[in-house]
Amino acid sequence: MSTYSASKAVALPQSVEEGAAFAGRPLALPASVLANAAGVFTSVAWLGFGLSCLRWQDLGDWSRTQELAIAAFVVAGGVLAATLSGNWLGRFGTALKQRTPWLLALGLFLTLWEVATAKFAWLPLPFFPPPQSIIEVYTDDLPKLLDSIFASVKLQLGGYLIGATVGFLTGVSIGWSRSVGYWVHPVLRFIGPLPATAWLPFAFFTFPSSSSASTFLIALATGFPVTVLTWSGVASVSNAYYDVARTLGAKPSFLVLKVAIPAALPHVFVGLFMGLGSSFAVLVVAEMIGVKAGLGWYLQWAQGWAAYSNMYAALIVMSLLCSGAITLLFRTRDRLLVWQKGVVKW
Repeated sequence: MSTYSASKAVALPQSVEEGAAFAGRPLALPASVLANAAGVFTSVAWLGFGLSCLRWQDLGDWSRTQELAIAAFVVAGGVLAATLSGNWLGRFGTALKQRTPWLLALGLFLTLWEVATAKFAWLPLPFFPPPQSIIEVYTDDLPKLLDSIFASVKLQLGGYLIGATVGFLTGVSIGWSRSVGYWVHPVLRFIGPLPATAWLPFAFFTFPSSSSASTFLIALATGFPVTVLTWSGVASVSNAYYDVARTLGAKPSFLVLKVAIPAALPHVFVGLFMGLGSSFAVLVVAEMIGVKAGLGWYLQWAQGWAAYSNMYAALIVMSLLCSGAITLLFRTRDRLLVWQKGVVKW
C-alpha cells in the first residue's frame, strides 16, 4: 500500500516566476542578449545622428554636413556589424562591447547637439557651433592647427623634461642628505606655494625670449610636485632595506641608486602626474601672453576673431594631447612598476 500523503507532497512550480523563486535564483536576461541590445541601440543612435544631419536644412553655410552624415552611417554600420558578429572579432569585439554605452551616449549627444545648433538654433550661434563647423576647422585650417600643435608639444616637452629632471634630482638630494635639506627646504617652502603663473612678469623680464620664459614657467610648475613627492618617497624608505644592503657590503652610491630610488618610484610617479597637469595649465597661459605660436596662442587668436569653432577645435585637441600624455606616463609606470600594475587605470 502506498504511504504517499498530501502533507508530504512537494508543491511544484506552476509558472516561470514560481520556478525561478523555487530555484532561489532571480530571473535575468543573458549577458549576451543585453550586450546585443546595447549594440543595436547604439547603432540606432548613430543612425539617428546621420539622419538628423540630412533631414533638416542647415541654418548656416557649412560644407561638411553630408560628410558628417556619411561618417555617422559608417559608425552605425560598424557597430551593428560588430554586434551581430558575436565573438568572431576577438579582442577588438570585446573592447568595442565594453565601450558600447559610451558610444550610445556619444551618438545621442551628437544628435541633440546637431539639432539644437545647426537645425533649429536653440543654442545661439556663433557661440555654440554645430559639429560640422568643428569638422571644417580640422579640414580647412589644418596647417595652422598642426603648426600650433607642434609648437605646443615642443614647448611642453622641453619644460616638462627640465622640470621633472631637476625636481627628481632635488627630491633625491633632500631625502638622502640632511645638509642639502637644511638649505633647500626653506627655499621650497617660499617658492613652492606660489602659482607658476605668478612668476610671469619676472620670467618675461629676466629671460631673453618668450619661448625660454615659457619653458622656465612650465619647468617650475612641474618641478615642485616632483621634488616634494620624490623627497617624501626617499625619506619614507624603511631603514631595514638599508641595513640589509649594508650587511652585504653596499656603498652609499648603491644605497641611493639601487635601494632608495627604486623604493621611492611610486611617489615619484605621483609627482610626475601632478606636474603634468600643472604644466599643461601653465602652457596655455604662457602661450596666450608671450608666445607667437602654439595652442594657447591659437585659442587667443580664435577668441579675438570670434572664431568659436576654431576655439572648440583647439580645446578638443588639447584634451586629447593631455590625455595621451597621461596614458603614456601610465604605460611607463606599469612597465617600471610591474608589482603595482592595475592599482590605478587610465
